[in-house]
Amino acid sequence: MKDYKLYIFDMGGVVTTSAFIEKQMCEVLHVSLDDFHAFSDGIFSDLSDGNISTKDFWKEFSRRSGIEVKTDWWHWLFHPVKNEQTCNIVRQLKNSGKRVVCGTNTIDSHYRNHCERGDYEIFDQTYSSCLMGVSKPDIAFWKIILTAEHVNAEDAVFIDDKIENCEAAASLGIHAIHFTDAQSLSKALGMQ
Repeated sequence: MKDYKLYIFDMGGVVTTSAFIEKQMCEVLHVSLDDFHAFSDGIFSDLSDGNISTKDFWKEFSRRSGIEVKTDWWHWLFHPVKNEQTCNIVRQLKNSGKRVVCGTNTIDSHYRNHCERGDYEIFDQTYSSCLMGVSKPDIAFWKIILTAEHVNAEDAVFIDDKIENCEAAASLGIHAIHFTDAQSLSKALGMQ
């Protein structure tokens, strides 16, 4: 396998378990999943891109739903579990002198939660959609990372559990690996 200058890892579904907590929120808010999605339509992408704050999200959600939400359920219900096998791959890459960063679609509440838990500490840098102003699969997401890291697309590898994000990264010339499990990733990276 090629020796890359930059390794970009997604967080949810790769380094930690998924960030999807909508079903839990529906139970707390006493709404159906369809209603939750209807009340969130359009404003969740604004939240992921950092165009609105979590407080603004819940204010608009409350207006649309008629349910007064004063608690940031995005933060308090979010308890991802680290995938220790993937974390070990990140550590091995870093120990061999590789630059390893996190490139994640996330909202400010989840970003703060990950920071509180120390989840980003294994990376050299974290690129978060809510701070960058753009989310995957928009190719501007990777262009920002490549520019900030001073790396050409062909010198980077990107790992994500969502195929559409891998396809978008690959369209720029980044070597993309669709994550299924840590063992397959280790093999794809030539570490076995």
